[in-house]
Amino acid sequence: MKEYLLKGLLLFFLFYILFIFFAKKNYKGIYLLSSIYAGLSFLFSLFFLLSAQPSQSVAFPLGLPGTGAHFKIDALSAFFMLVVNLASFVSSLYGLGYGSHFSEQQRILPFYILFLGSMNMVLLASDMFGFLFFWELMSLSSWALVMSSHKEKETPEAGFIYLLMAVLGTFALLFSMSLIAAQSGSYSFEQMTKAVLSEKTSSVVFALALFGAGSKAGLVPLHVWLPRAHPAAPSHVSALMSGVMTKVAVYGFLRIVFDLLRTQQKWWSYLILIIAGVSTVSGVLYALMQHDLKKLLAYHTIENIGIIFVGIGLAMAFKTHGMVVASALSLTAALFHVLNHSLFKNLLFLGSGAIQSSTGWRDMEKLGGLITKMPHTALAFLIGSIAISALPPLNGFVSEWLLLQSILLSPQLPSWGLKFLVPAVGAFLALSAALAASCFIKVYGITFLGRPRSMSAMAACESDWCSVGAMYFVAFLCLLFGIFPAPVLHLLGSAVEALAGGVYFSLSGKPFYEPLSLNIDRNAYNGTFLILLLGGFFLFVLVMILGKASPYIRKTPIWDCGYPENSPSCQYTAGSYAQPIRKVFGPSFFALREKVVSYSPWLPRAARMYVRLHDLVWEYLFLPVATAVNRFSIKINVLQFLTVRRYLVLVFLTLVILLALLTIML
Repeated sequence: MKEYLLKGLLLFFLFYILFIFFAKKNYKGIYLLSSIYAGLSFLFSLFFLLSAQPSQSVAFPLGLPGTGAHFKIDALSAFFMLVVNLASFVSSLYGLGYGSHFSEQQRILPFYILFLGSMNMVLLASDMFGFLFFWELMSLSSWALVMSSHKEKETPEAGFIYLLMAVLGTFALLFSMSLIAAQSGSYSFEQMTKAVLSEKTSSVVFALALFGAGSKAGLVPLHVWLPRAHPAAPSHVSALMSGVMTKVAVYGFLRIVFDLLRTQQKWWSYLILIIAGVSTVSGVLYALMQHDLKKLLAYHTIENIGIIFVGIGLAMAFKTHGMVVASALSLTAALFHVLNHSLFKNLLFLGSGAIQSSTGWRDMEKLGGLITKMPHTALAFLIGSIAISALPPLNGFVSEWLLLQSILLSPQLPSWGLKFLVPAVGAFLALSAALAASCFIKVYGITFLGRPRSMSAMAACESDWCSVGAMYFVAFLCLLFGIFPAPVLHLLGSAVEALAGGVYFSLSGKPFYEPLSLNIDRNAYNGTFLILLLGGFFLFVLVMILGKASPYIRKTPIWDCGYPENSPSCQYTAGSYAQPIRKVFGPSFFALREKVVSYSPWLPRAARMYVRLHDLVWEYLFLPVATAVNRFSIKINVLQFLTVRRYLVLVFLTLVILLALLTIML
């Protein structure tokens, strides 16, 4: 039955791609079809996970000659399909209203279809050729979406950097999988899993997979494209790139390292934990310094990808030391955070898109007071802010709580290096959680509270009902998965068993409201009890205020923060809120440069403060490479304008050089 469903899904994908030819100006029809496609794919993956049946494979007479194209769905790909299509369904519904704000829909719609379809096909591909083909199609279609706002000043640079990093990442994955295919003699994943690799070869495969998938996911120091490309794309596309495409990269890493390689070496977990810990703290620190709403959210993607890879690194460390149950717990936390991040990051990007379409600004310094102008967006954005700050009872808290529970098991590890490293990474997680809460207090306070800082913010109005409905739907899921996480974790059982070799949560047959208990310690998470406790506390406060307060009304002036002037400039700004943290971390993380220009008290001119922050990884590592590639491309650009005779000469010389190299090697 599921084989026919898989074939039907693939055929519907072909029909979906063919609809590109009609994707010109009928944006509502495109987004409606996209939502149907995503909804059917979501239901198919959910049906597969609930049935808990073995994997299903199909083959088509496409792809490489003599081999065809192979597709397969198993527990891991089904879970990531669920994540991808749930977010795609919401973004497509959001696009029904948000699409009216773009005059050049023909630059978005065809590539939007390719982007959604290619992400699903990456997850279903079961051979090397299909995986890399659709991976590259996903990269190129998302690059075209980034370049859709080509008239913006920063878009060409963002598109160039993104394309450069995408090409480098694809080459790394190509070489990584080629080393396995060379030993197995086949491009099929089923045969590649049987390959026997030496320790050196498997280490090279791991390093290349980490580079290729890490560059697409946004791990430090491969993150430079992410804060530039995400703000340049339309907001519903940014939501998919940040909340979904980065998770496809996580899937690629898990597929290669945990499935195709089968065994891992102990030192791999050290490298992953160090990179992930640095990514977690660096991402949130960079986010705190931003005034651009979408760029701030992009940097927070780096933080959350770091959290996911902390779980993966812990799972690898526990697995290589024989602690299967603890490894399963870490993988459960990582995969659950994959789902959670896709939800609340999708919600926050959709909210930022509603703000931008209503006010025309992404700069928080131009916003303020939107809670009265856009109350529905403000409520949904508040829920997303609480979720990304890992505060109960939202879903972000549950996955990070599970991750911290697995960190508490680190003293049982026999390696002294991990006994010191894992608690240090745990401290990084705690620091990042506190900084994330501080960051979104800044975001929400500066954007929605206070007085409007511009005429556009003063004239803002609520978004259309499609956009608001999509945001409320995701906000509801964030609350639902935070209160009742057990059914979601039950869906993860098969994928965790395949990756770690053991199922940690035995939830089948248990009611959804039962506490999420751990069988290796005494801790438990009960979302129902927590929400009742919080509700009772607020009810108690409300009763005390209404019952004990004076019935008389007193009128007093509004607290003016020490500034009696009723002006929007006499209130906190995004820069002033982040100044204490900037003072502490600025010199070491950002090579901070501050300059204060003040004038004589007799001159009626305002003092000004100039702040310059530097992305050291970009300026000292990638900028020289990007500059060199750009200069080299300009120099060889003359090859596009040669005559046919000269092209033939170049082909002849290339053949001679290749034959000479072949002779030397033999």
